[in-house]
Amino acid sequence: MGLSRFCFTLGPIFALAGVVACGDDTFVNENPPSVGGYDPGNTTATGYGAGYGQGQGGTGGSEPPPPMCDDEYKLCAAELTYPDMGEQSVELRGSFKADGWTNGVPMVKDGATWKATFDVSWATDFQYKFVLDGTSWIADPNNPNQVDDGFGGKNSVFSGITCPDDFKCAPPILGYDWRDAVLYFVFVDRFNDGNPANNGPAIGGVQTPAAYQGGDFVGVTQKIESGYFNDLGINTLWLSVPLDNADVAGAGDDGFNYSAYHGYWPTNLDQTESRQGSMLELTALVEAAHAQGLKVIVDYAMNHVHSSSPVYQQHQDWFWPNQNGGNNCVCGQGCSWDGAEGKRCWFRDYLPDFNFTNAAARQFSVDNAIWWINQTGIDGFRLDAVKHIEDAWLLDLRSRVKAEIEPTTQQHFYMVGETFTGDKGTIAYYVNPSTMLDGQFDFPLRHALVGSVLARSATMNDLNGFLAGNDGYYGAGVMSTFIGNHDVPRSIHFAQDQPIWTDPWAGGKEKAWSGQPGLPSGMSAFERMATAFAVIFTLPGVPLVYYGDEYGMPGAGDPDNRRFMQWSGYSQGQQFLRDRVAALASVRAAHPALRRGTRETVHVTNDTLVYKMQDGTDVVYVAVNRSDSQQQVNGLPAGTLTDEVDGSSHQGPSPQIPARTARVFVPN
Repeated sequence: MGLSRFCFTLGPIFALAGVVACGDDTFVNENPPSVGGYDPGNTTATGYGAGYGQGQGGTGGSEPPPPMCDDEYKLCAAELTYPDMGEQSVELRGSFKADGWTNGVPMVKDGATWKATFDVSWATDFQYKFVLDGTSWIADPNNPNQVDDGFGGKNSVFSGITCPDDFKCAPPILGYDWRDAVLYFVFVDRFNDGNPANNGPAIGGVQTPAAYQGGDFVGVTQKIESGYFNDLGINTLWLSVPLDNADVAGAGDDGFNYSAYHGYWPTNLDQTESRQGSMLELTALVEAAHAQGLKVIVDYAMNHVHSSSPVYQQHQDWFWPNQNGGNNCVCGQGCSWDGAEGKRCWFRDYLPDFNFTNAAARQFSVDNAIWWINQTGIDGFRLDAVKHIEDAWLLDLRSRVKAEIEPTTQQHFYMVGETFTGDKGTIAYYVNPSTMLDGQFDFPLRHALVGSVLARSATMNDLNGFLAGNDGYYGAGVMSTFIGNHDVPRSIHFAQDQPIWTDPWAGGKEKAWSGQPGLPSGMSAFERMATAFAVIFTLPGVPLVYYGDEYGMPGAGDPDNRRFMQWSGYSQGQQFLRDRVAALASVRAAHPALRRGTRETVHVTNDTLVYKMQDGTDVVYVAVNRSDSQQQVNGLPAGTLTDEVDGSSHQGPSPQIPARTARVFVPN
């Protein structure tokens, strides 16, 4: 369904002042959209391995449901105007946002009128002034509603408005602003072995790629204290599931046995995984991270437990039965991945699925999640396989966090979900910072980036079209953007001159156990990786670095994409990529426009894309050339442009961009 733009005048006072509220016609959808097409149970298409950390479906797209949030988080669109009287520039400053008096909104000249469009909080007054030519501050001459400014002058007052049929939801900013986060996924067992004493005996029948390999909490703490993450520009860690897991082999659907090194077979839900360390060592990790200015979120697997778990043994009535008309209700076998069956199917026949329509089961699970927050002092959750649980679980957890955690910490507890699908509507359904999730991992964006920048199976025109539909799609959601994770082949292989995979949804399982790919030679694949990272580091959201992707580590599908972290012996291309990621993180930290600004396309061809990011007076231009030759781009400001990534100077409006390069320009 299309959206139509409308505006309306806000009462007699604001008619005089030129205040107009604007919005988009929306539609009502009482139910979450269905998912179709993409079947993670098909290993040739998706690389679904041992049945953990995934379990999503769908590659389609649909419009999001209308936003849902409390009034305190609602935003209405408004417009202020000022009559043109020969000024060179006019800027709106005021209390409409936290830094609005110092970082205002530039007004745009439209005929004989200057205009500024901005968001206002629901039913909230604010004060404002216009700044003419950067020097003269005046109240709105057409708004008689004024108050003393404390300096002998007047501020204009914008009276609070509401927009019941057209609002968006603002992220709740309590303490730390999660739009400033840069996330790094630490796969604990595969990261750093700091305490060999806890490695434990080998699990019989499991080959090395799917066996425990020794990484632990102590090893992560060592890297925190060495400054590894700070030097890379990371400020938030995502730890793989820390809960105790079954110490047995489990069959995957690829014919190989796996251990629970990944953490997705929870057993004793009030204990840490002993092979990774004790609760004391986990809390020491969190404390060390906080001392270094790092936030910590942990992966929490709530959908199921292992069949050996005491909670399953004692309360089988809390779980869906493993049968469906006489068939095993395993996802993709006797039960569907989608719909009602998708919420009760077992990922494997040894992974009983919680029935969260049972209030006692739901309370037990939510109690356990709250217990882990209190025990560890973590700052957020990554929540696994969101579409496979009942909405009530998420609603209960968010309510409990708001009532029991945030009043004590005075920090917003960030919750990001995993819904492995290309269906934007399904992803958006769960994004509601007030009642469910702050955001989700943006799989559709990853698909667009891998296709256009890495594999070159799509064009930059395609990417631009996707971004135009993705900008603001999730409302107030703080989404996580990424190019690689633990459920897809390593990104470097999409970026090779001759990609091993050109379909972004490829799972890579055919090379997971034999014929595994090695590290590409030369620089080109690493330059393409750096270019893709430049895009996610210059868009709003929480950019994710999957461990080892900063060095372009190789790997096919699961478990080959989870090799032990490479700590030495880097090639020239690997070192270039690592340094470029660190530089991009530094640039992102320096520019609010890249973390919370609005995007506008300036120039696009099949091989190039230039977009402008703006937040108040902070303006940045991102120029991307994915081709193998230098390309000229157009539409940038005239004069000298500084590339914030490498400090080089260039001349606008039509600079040359080297092959496989992204430049982040700031006009001088």
